[in-house]
Amino acid sequence: MHHHHILNDTLSAEPCNTDIAAIASQTIARYGEKEWRYALLTSELHGHIGIYALLGVKMGLFARELLGAEAGSLRVVTYAGSVPPVSCLNDGLQVATEATLGHGLIEVIHPFTPCAEAEFSTRQSTIRLRLKNEQKAMIEDKVQSLTALYGRSDGYWHSVRQFALECWSEWNRKDIFELCH
Repeated sequence: MHHHHILNDTLSAEPCNTDIAAIASQTIARYGEKEWRYALLTSELHGHIGIYALLGVKMGLFARELLGAEAGSLRVVTYAGSVPPVSCLNDGLQVATEATLGHGLIEVIHPFTPCAEAEFSTRQSTIRLRLKNEQKAMIEDKVQSLTALYGRSDGYWHSVRQFALECWSEWNRKDIFELCH
């Protein structure tokens, strides 16, 4: 299948928010233009910059790299369920892999305890990636402390956004996931 991309390169050149612009050059230099573009597109689709949505981008792109897979060539089974915040991973996975619900290439499993974990398959092989416990604990601790401090007020959402930007710019996709067996 031939992919015709709709967006041009201006998406990566001029982010409209100063907090995003502040991390642009260093983040692109560290992780590449592709991750940057997928993260921006996911944030637009998702409606805000969210930690798990960005992790979905990083996970999906890392899986493609490990499998040597082009966009749109993977089948994905995600164990993130459909309840936020963990289910937000699914938005990033869809964008980074082009395994979308519309194409029927992604399946959402609803485990008793949703997790940032997904299985990626090509015709030749399958891998399963999971967010490392260290990052999972950091996210849970941060969200818990922000909830205690702000409730779900504007201060909470502002602080979650700042934390998501930190994760985006500081967490290397090659270091934050583990292969499951």
